[in-house]
This record gives sequence, C-alpha cells and structure tokens, in this order.
Amino acid sequence: MFVEVLGIFNAHRIPFAVSGAFALHQHTGIWRDTKDLDLFLAHEEVPRALATLAAEGFETEICDPVWLCKARRGEYFVDLITGMSNAVITVHRDWIERATEADILGLRVKVLAAEELIASKLFVTRRERFDGADIVHVIYGTQGKLDWTRIEELAGEHWMVLLWALVLYQYVYPAHSEFVPRDLWRSLLSRLENQLDHPDSDAPFRGSLIDENMFSIDVKEWGWRI
Repeated sequence: MFVEVLGIFNAHRIPFAVSGAFALHQHTGIWRDTKDLDLFLAHEEVPRALATLAAEGFETEICDPVWLCKARRGEYFVDLITGMSNAVITVHRDWIERATEADILGLRVKVLAAEELIASKLFVTRRERFDGADIVHVIYGTQGKLDWTRIEELAGEHWMVLLWALVLYQYVYPAHSEFVPRDLWRSLLSRLENQLDHPDSDAPFRGSLIDENMFSIDVKEWGWRI
C-alpha cells in the first residue's frame, strides 16, 4: 500500500516529503516498525492529493482540517500532514523543496530534511507521546551538522521549546556537547535571561500548545485564556 501511494504521488507530480519512521531512519539509522506512512505536504496540495487517492480506490478522510488527513486500505493508512496539531508550525512549499532524495521502499522520493524533521517534533509533547528522544537522536545522528539558523527560523517565537529540547540533548549526551554550536546556546540563553529580567505580565498562557488535555484545568478552572 505504501509503495502504491508513493508511486501515485510521483506519477501525478504531487509535491511531498516522507517523514515519520522513514525520515527518522534516514537521519539516525533507527528503524521501528510502523503501520502508517507520514507524508508532509503544503496545505494547498491536499485537495488534489485526496481526490487522486480517492480515484485510485483509497478511503480518504479529513481528520482535522488544521493539519491531518488520512488515506486507508485495510488496517494500514497514510497520514497526509500539513502542520502541527496546535497550528503553531505549518508545512510550506520550502519544506518540500529542501527535502533530500532517497530510496524508500524501492522508490526514489523526497525525505524530510533533518531541520524540518526536528521542527515537526518540537510540539509533540503530550502525555501519550513525546518526541523529545527523536529530536535528541537526530542531533546525535547527524553529529550536529545541521542548518541551525533554519531550525531557529522554524521555531520562531517558540524558540524556548527549542531550548528545552537542546537542554534534553545536553543531559542525554553530555560527552558530545560540541554537536550544538556554542553561539546558539549563547543566543538562546541570552534571550531567556532577558525574559527573566523583564517579565511580561501580559504574556499569554501557552500550556495548551504543549498539551491541551494536561493543561485543560488551567483554562476550564483557573481562568487562563488560550
């Protein structure tokens, strides 16, 4: 089924990049068995992608118009992903343009670049799933040979979540701190220190961006607004 979907997208020239377990394997060597295939694509490509798959006999579904659609056949399915579930980070055409070509299941396709893979996992921080280990493994697996400016750009105003992931990396691999540039540490820590020195009393509550369920009490009972 995965091979068929990849072949259909290639044949119809639908721009996409493979993510998920296949991208993690590409950048770290880690392999884990999977029942789903994650394909990243820009939001404007979704209607054509769904129509094409439906015409080929797949059952399609828009699970969440913000970020997720599915194509199914039996117990296997393909996720069409256009961003993060909290809508903070979205997939743009340049994500696909920056993706690198690789052989996946015998087909030549694009695989999400390491920088975008890290960005896609920054907010996977829920109780039932935490992708921090994947981020750490990508940094270690690439030996830090990453476009860190691009990663900062993707994190944008949520740079503190990137800092959180880097602290986790440093804790896990203290013998390889050189894989994260010192200039990046200085920049992020300086920004953090500035926020601590100049707290913003009007700053929004952001717990719901981390996990809307674990932080629901803040909204429902404690009066915080999203």
